[in-house]
Amino acid sequence: MSAPALEITLLHPAIANYVHDHTSPEGELFARLRDETQRDLAIPQMQVGRVEGALLRMLVSITGARRVLEIGTYSGYSGLAMASALPPGGELITCDIDPVATAVARRYFDQSGFGDRITIRLAPALETIAELSAQKQRFDLVFIDADKENYSRYWDAVLPLVPIGGLIIGDNTLWSGKVIEPKTASDHAIVAFNKKVVADPRVEQVLLSVRDGVMLARKIRD
Repeated sequence: MSAPALEITLLHPAIANYVHDHTSPEGELFARLRDETQRDLAIPQMQVGRVEGALLRMLVSITGARRVLEIGTYSGYSGLAMASALPPGGELITCDIDPVATAVARRYFDQSGFGDRITIRLAPALETIAELSAQKQRFDLVFIDADKENYSRYWDAVLPLVPIGGLIIGDNTLWSGKVIEPKTASDHAIVAFNKKVVADPRVEQVLLSVRDGVMLARKIRD
């Protein structure tokens, strides 16, 4: 087996291939979604890789999460991976502003057999989070994978919605290595987000070198 096209990773290609080959394979529906995304959508490298998708699915399964909030749907690979591990009656709400990519996501959600667990909220995520907060909704796991400049604002908005023991996962937190010498606004935003998580006494965290970096934080106090 070979690594999928457009896989973002800081690992040596041979190691990345080895990791890929020793991770549970994706299903046929996921493979079709990956192919369509790479063929038809703009910026296909935004799609979560197969290894990270497997990690997200396993985290939902291990934690027994019943309610998941995703910030950044794109074409739906990560949402599909997480929803596939939800128990009956579980729910995933996913937020995005791109009607083209989310239309692709909706088609694949509906083909999955558990599309009824997934709700797409097509609006700025901070507005959606504010509505969910006003409704006193709670989420066992939150996955942040949207515009980098707002990562810190997303963190502040979602952490109160997560119970003690719940997870917040931030994607792209190594940002192709640009966190070492940040230059652009996005670079600095990721650096600021990582610092914010480390300084927050409400969580314990580990920064994983999966794909383009995954910040995994567990809430330990309010």
